[in-house]
Amino acid sequence: MAFPIKLASVLTGATVAQLHRWRRDLLTPEVGTDPYLYSFRDLVALRSFVKLRTDVSLQAIRKALNQLRDLDLTDHPSVYELRTDGRSVYLVDDDAVTDLVKRPGQSLLLNLENVFAPFENFRGDPVVDFRRPRRHLHVSEHRLAGWPTVENTRIPFDTIAKLVSSGDIGFADVAHFYPDVSAAAAYDALDLQSQVESVEARAA
Repeated sequence: MAFPIKLASVLTGATVAQLHRWRRDLLTPEVGTDPYLYSFRDLVALRSFVKLRTDVSLQAIRKALNQLRDLDLTDHPSVYELRTDGRSVYLVDDDAVTDLVKRPGQSLLLNLENVFAPFENFRGDPVVDFRRPRRHLHVSEHRLAGWPTVENTRIPFDTIAKLVSSGDIGFADVAHFYPDVSAAAAYDALDLQSQVESVEARAA
């Protein structure tokens, strides 16, 4: 599944301008570059960068990624669990945690939170819950390759959003077309689509 820039921005918390800058030296979309399209694991990596950026500088994130390469860890960035205590960036591997910035190579133990949970980015803007960008919407890598769907279905959120966007079909009437989609889920689908469409396209 390929994720366009605006949806990638909403699901990761990165601005379009950040995505533009980060394509130069942090992460190049692996699906496509004309137009730019991100993979599910691109989103996971980008969300990690955004979460880290709330507490450490972009320079520290770059240094951490360079250190991964120095350690011969060259898989996609989403493979690695990167966390911070506000002072450095750490690679988490089972119970071992390796400092990648302040004391490269030194291991320690830390209790670090999951980047999929909602948080505020470094500007204070709320970033959606990655697995549940809305109460009745769900994201799973194993369902439509991570595209947001109505909970307990394989129905893409944007399919429902398009159905109700004109106002001709009410939220409660969606069940006539999709019996498993509640009025609340239809509202959530339109709400997420509205957020995606409101993303500033500057520097795309």
